[in-house]
Amino acid sequence: MSSETATELDLYQDVVMDHKRAPRHFGTLAAPTHQARGQNPQCGDDLRVALVVDDGRVSDIRFHGQGCAICIASASMMSEAVLGQEVALAQALQGRFRAVLTGQMEAEEAHLGKLISLAGVRRYPGRIKCALLGWHALMHALGSETDHADNATEARP
Repeated sequence: MSSETATELDLYQDVVMDHKRAPRHFGTLAAPTHQARGQNPQCGDDLRVALVVDDGRVSDIRFHGQGCAICIASASMMSEAVLGQEVALAQALQGRFRAVLTGQMEAEEAHLGKLISLAGVRRYPGRIKCALLGWHALMHALGSETDHADNATEARP
C-alpha cells in the first residue's frame, strides 16, 4: 500500500470537498441519449446520470440527485473525467477506479488523474459503494439507449 503523507491527505480532502460544495456538471439534460439511476438504500444516495453520446464519445454529461460528500464528489469528478472521452476509455477508467477502491490495483498504477483523491476510500469499506454509485449508473447508462427522457435504467452497487 502507498504511504500517503498528511499533506497529501489534506490536499485530497480539499479536492473532495471542493467537488462536494460545487459539483461539476450537476443538473439535467433536455435530450439525453443514455441515462440511468443509481441508488444505495443503505445510506440514501440516489443519483441519475444522463449523457449524450455522439460517434462513440461522451459529448455531454450531467448528474443530479442526493448523496453523501463522497458520492457527490465522485460523481462530479467522474463527469469531468469522462466528458469528451470515447466510451471505451470511460469504461476502462471505471474499471481502474473500481479496482483501486476494491484493492485490486494500486492507485499509483491506475492513472486516475484527480480521481486518485478518492483512493483513500478503500480503507472504509462502507463508503466504497458511495464512491462507485455514479460510476455504476454511468456504466448502466452506457449499456442502454434512452428513447424517452423519463426512461431510466436502475443501477445498484
